[in-house]
Amino acid sequence: MIQHNEMEISFLSIAENESFARVVIAAFAVQLSPTVSEIADIKTAVSEAVTNAIVHGYEGKTGMVRLRANIEDRMLTIEISDQGRGIANVKQAMEPFFTTHPEQERSGMGFAVMQTFMDDLHVASSPGQGTTIRMRKRIRSGSPQGMTGTYGMGGML
Repeated sequence: MIQHNEMEISFLSIAENESFARVVIAAFAVQLSPTVSEIADIKTAVSEAVTNAIVHGYEGKTGMVRLRANIEDRMLTIEISDQGRGIANVKQAMEPFFTTHPEQERSGMGFAVMQTFMDDLHVASSPGQGTTIRMRKRIRSGSPQGMTGTYGMGGML
């Protein structure tokens, strides 16, 4: 039975790595035997957080994005962090439809999506220092021993 596991990976802040982060977190979370719905929620939330780091954190410049994940019992904790420009007003940035780039046709729903699909969301940021997004989700489905056999979640990664 999995009680504790953790991982960390860093990658360049380029658009192609958003899908890479989705696959990595899905592969890590699969040991908890999540449902298809749970894995989709996790992948969507990570996608939004990584996209925020790439688009808003570095604003066209290249930097590093760090993805950390931790499992304690059935609780999955995910951190996405960057060393980009940071957020001056986190409360305002978390309001639905708020965007700093309306000319890019951004919806301003990234944080709302993360809040919807995860059980807990915390954003820490300082202008000029970067941003860390911490999300938590309790995996309620599946067996605590993890998936067995050859099927797994391969089709969902």
